Amino acid sequence: MTTTVLYADDDPEDRMLTEEAFEEAFEASNLSVQLQFVEDGEQLMDYLQNSGKFSDNKKFPTPDLILLDLNMPKKDGRECLKEIKDNVHLKKIPVVVLTTSNDEEDVIKTYNLGVSSFITKPVTFESMVEVVESLNKYWFQVVRLPH
Repeated sequence: MTTTVLYADDDPEDRMLTEEAFEEAFEASNLSVQLQFVEDGEQLMDYLQNSGKFSDNKKFPTPDLILLDLNMPKKDGRECLKEIKDNVHLKKIPVVVLTTSNDEEDVIKTYNLGVSSFITKPVTFESMVEVVESLNKYWFQVVRLPH
């Protein structure tokens, strides 16, 4: 079974770093992960609603986990989180904030909106691999997710 992770982040370097960290972290795992990317909040919501260029549900399946940057153009992560958690079809998807913000107000606000976890982006590749390994272990080996 393939697990789909959707990562919403406007920074191409962060997306590349995360993709490489996923490849390294899941290399030894017998779990198959499909990492999908969107570049802003509007794309995230289009993906989740299979609209526009994301209309093919086979190519863009409902994610098992969403990694969400807070500071994105067009629609920021906070707005998206609220929409996701207000939507009866989307609210069961766990959302992990992965952001550069270390602001206590962001932590409190996102938990109040229903985020599953809040992670401040690590600054080194090795630290990012550790974060991805932790996500893998917790979300895909320990926790039972709804289908």
